[in-house]
Formats: sequence, C-alpha cells, structure tokens
Amino acid sequence: MIMPSKHINFSQSLLGFGSYLLQKLETSKTIDDLWNEYLYDYNNELFTAYQTFDNLILTLIFLYSINTIEEKNGIIKKCN
Repeated sequence: MIMPSKHINFSQSLLGFGSYLLQKLETSKTIDDLWNEYLYDYNNELFTAYQTFDNLILTLIFLYSINTIEEKNGIIKKCN
C-alpha cells in the first residue's frame, strides 16, 4: 500500500497521499488541520482516493522517517 501497484493507483497509495500532504504543508499545520483539509478536498472531489485517519498517521510517519517533515509542539512543517 505504500507504493502504487497493478491494483492500487498512485492516489490510493501512501506515497501518493504523502505528495498530497506535502502540498498542503506549504504553511505549518496540526494533524487536525491536515485531516480537516483532506476531508474537505475529498468531499468536494479535489482528491479522489479515500484515506483513513490511520493512513494519515502512517503517511506522516513515513514522511518523517525520510526526513521530509518535522514536528515541534504539535505543529508539522516541511524540512528545508
């Protein structure tokens, strides 16, 4: 599920969800802010794949592990 495959397209994968989240992190946000923005975009068909809150957490862990984002006092931002 991390990588797209024959049966999982890019937007359904955690990698695709990660690229979406990185676009949303142009300004620093909390996890709740990211989740609410995703729900808004999904409900308005701006992001086509359904993701769970667990997938949001897994994607943030993945992005943190590859040193793409950082967290301080509950605020998430992109690394330079």
